[in-house]
Amino acid sequence: MVQILRPWKTMLPVTLDSGEAVYRQIATGIIEEIKKGRLKPGMALPGTRQLAADLKLNRKTVILAYDSLIAEGWLTAAYKQGTFVSDKLPQNIKLYRDHKAAIAHKDIPFKYREQQYTAYLDKEKSLVVFNDGLPDVRLAPMNELMRAYKRIFQQNAKWRMMGYGDPRGTERIRIAIASMLIHDRGMSVETGQLCITRGSQMALYLAANVLVEKGDCIVVEDPGYAPAWKVFERAGARLLPIKVDQHGICVDDLEILCAKTSIKAVYVTPHHQFPTTVSMKIDRRLKLITLSNQYGFAIIEDDYDHEFHFSSKSLFPLASHQNADNVIYISSLSKIVAPALRIGYIKGPQKFIESVAALRKMIDVQGDNVMEHAVAELMEEGAVKKHAKKAYAVYKERRELMEKMLQEYFGDSITFKKPEGGLAYWITFKENRDTGVLAAKLLEKGVSVIPTEPFSFDGSSLNALRLGYASLTKDEMEMGLRLIGKMV
Repeated sequence: MVQILRPWKTMLPVTLDSGEAVYRQIATGIIEEIKKGRLKPGMALPGTRQLAADLKLNRKTVILAYDSLIAEGWLTAAYKQGTFVSDKLPQNIKLYRDHKAAIAHKDIPFKYREQQYTAYLDKEKSLVVFNDGLPDVRLAPMNELMRAYKRIFQQNAKWRMMGYGDPRGTERIRIAIASMLIHDRGMSVETGQLCITRGSQMALYLAANVLVEKGDCIVVEDPGYAPAWKVFERAGARLLPIKVDQHGICVDDLEILCAKTSIKAVYVTPHHQFPTTVSMKIDRRLKLITLSNQYGFAIIEDDYDHEFHFSSKSLFPLASHQNADNVIYISSLSKIVAPALRIGYIKGPQKFIESVAALRKMIDVQGDNVMEHAVAELMEEGAVKKHAKKAYAVYKERRELMEKMLQEYFGDSITFKKPEGGLAYWITFKENRDTGVLAAKLLEKGVSVIPTEPFSFDGSSLNALRLGYASLTKDEMEMGLRLIGKMV
C-alpha cells in the first residue's frame, strides 16, 4: 500500500508481506524522499501517532523507524517540537538528483519554440531598484480595493460573477473604462469597441496576432520597446525601425518608407516615448494619422502612462483624433494603481475587437470577473481618480527631486532633459559606457539598473540609462544615484 506524508505528499510504499521489516520499509522510504530532495533539511515530519494512523500501523513501528533514522543521521528530534530532516545528512550519500543528472538521455522528441527570458532585475540582491518607470506599490489604494471586494461578496447576486462571462470583459468595467476615456482622454468610445485584457502586454499579443500575417511589415520606434518587437516577430512580422529624435518618431522617414514599402502597421508610444520619454509633437501626430489614412496602415498606439504628465497640458492620444479610424489603442490600469492589477484594454473597430475577443477566448477564456467588478466600483465612486491625484503629487515631487540629485551626483558627466511626463528619466553619458557592464557592477553593490542595449533595434550601445524614479523614496533615490555617480 502507498500512503502520503501530509502536507508534503511524500509517497511511502509499505507492503506487509514483502519479507522486509515494516519499520525498515518506512525508514527506506523516507531516505529515498530525502535523496530525491522532496524532503529537505529542516523540514518537519508528521508525529509518530499521525504517521501510524495514516499508514494504519502500530505506533511502535513508526517510532522504531524514526529512531533508526535518527541514529543513522537522517533525522533529528527536538523535545516538544517534533522530528525533522537533519541539517547535516550522512556524508556518504549520493543524492537522487545528482545521480539523475549524470545519466545520459535523449532530447525530448517534440519540437517547440525556445523562448529567451532575461531577469534583468535581481531584487533579492538589490537595495535600490531603478526600474523602467513603475509606480510605487506602497501608494496603491489597497484599503479601498479590499472594501470593494468585500461589498461585492456581500451582494445577494454574487453567484452571477462566478461563472463564465464575456471574453471582452464584464460590461461594468467596459462602461467604466469607456467613461474614463471619453472624459479624460477625449475619445469617442462604445463598450463594443473595448476588450479587457490581463495587462497591456496581453493586449499587444492579441492585437498583433489578429492583425499580422506572416511577412507583414511592422514599423517600430528605434530605440523602442523590445517586448513589443518580440510579440510582432512571433506573430510573423518583419520589423522596420524608424529613428526617434527629441520630438518622437521621425514621420518624414516613415513617409519615405511608405512610398516604397507596403506597411501593415506602425507601433508607437507617442505620449511618453519608450525609452527616451520624449513626447511626440502635434504636427507629427497629425502627419502620422494622415499617412495612415493615405497608405492604409494601422497605428498601434501604446498609451502606457498617460495619467502622469507634468510640464504642460497632456496631449490627447492619436485615437482621439476625428480621422483616427485606423488607430488601435492600448493601455492599462497598472500605472495608475499597481502592476499586479492585471487590467489592460484594447480599443478598436468593433469587428476587430470581436476577433480579438475570439482569440482571447481561445487562450484565456476571460478575465477575472470579481476583480473587474471591484475595480469598476472604485472607478464609479471616484476612488481611482482620487488615488491618481494623490500619486500625481507624489511623483511630481520625486521628479523634481530626481533632477536635483542627477545634477548633484553626476555633474557634467551626463546630459538629460527633464521629462514632460512619465515615471522615468533618460540620461545620456558624455563618455562611452557599456550599460550591461555597468549594470553588473552596480548589482554587486546592491543597485539595479536596466541595460539599454536591448532598447536599440540593432543592439548597439545607446550610451544611456532609463532610470525610473516613481517607486523610490528620497533615501532610496539618493543612495542609488550617489553610487551610480561614483561609478561613472
